[in-house]
Amino acid sequence: MSNLPMEVVEMVGQTIAKVVPVTILLAVIFSVLTHFWACNPGKPWWRKKELVTDICYWFFVPLFARVFRIGLLVVGASLVFKIHDADELIAFYENGHGPLATLPLWLQAILFLVLADFMMYWLHRMFHNGGFWKYHAIHHSSEEVDWISAARFHPVNLILGTIGVDVVLLMAGISPDAMIWIAPFNIFHSAFVHANLNWTLGPFKYVLATPVFHRWHHTAPEEGGNTNFAGTFPIWDILFGTWRMPEGVLPDNYGVDDQESFPTEIAGQLAYPFKHIAAKQ
Repeated sequence: MSNLPMEVVEMVGQTIAKVVPVTILLAVIFSVLTHFWACNPGKPWWRKKELVTDICYWFFVPLFARVFRIGLLVVGASLVFKIHDADELIAFYENGHGPLATLPLWLQAILFLVLADFMMYWLHRMFHNGGFWKYHAIHHSSEEVDWISAARFHPVNLILGTIGVDVVLLMAGISPDAMIWIAPFNIFHSAFVHANLNWTLGPFKYVLATPVFHRWHHTAPEEGGNTNFAGTFPIWDILFGTWRMPEGVLPDNYGVDDQESFPTEIAGQLAYPFKHIAAKQ
């Protein structure tokens, strides 16, 4: 127990050490690309009015995801597989387990990518309905959508979304190494689809989610905000009738309905859903 503060400090340090160089690289890449192929005119990302909020999310989310992913895997192993010993727990997850772990690592990585995206498609649709929306509204609250907006997610959204999906697939037996393999792609692609770029990738727009595809999702519901739920593969939207990519038109005007009263700082946004619940009681 006495080592816990040091472990927390070490985890924070490791997260920052990984996030900083990735952030610098993405900043350079998308600054250059946006200079030539901006979708919407306006201020560059480093001058957006809620930049500090997005930077806070950019560093907070990886740390939060790491802590809760590990915690949920420990709880899952204890409840489902009756594993309580720390060494047994590490050995159980280290290389995967069961039939899925016998597959080549590259195939496990592909399975992870496809299955995670399929589950996230339906969870994403769920978050656009009923009581779940107040948590997902945080992600849609940015009026100046850009690559650094990609991490703006409420913790509840993360636990019931990305983190939960990761835990399910790892508990199903896929090796954590498969997730590590696809992590660079996921990080880059998430920033890419939020970037202020007018790219549709031509015929490949049916294969891979693009900035224009996802920017339609960030518009008002009547414009396209209830379409294009897929994170990586638009095939889910095509199959289930939620695809929107009008020819010759670019999306604009992002945000949420109550934008004027919506908190702009991270503390207010994290509290927003709970204040919303209290106001209805």
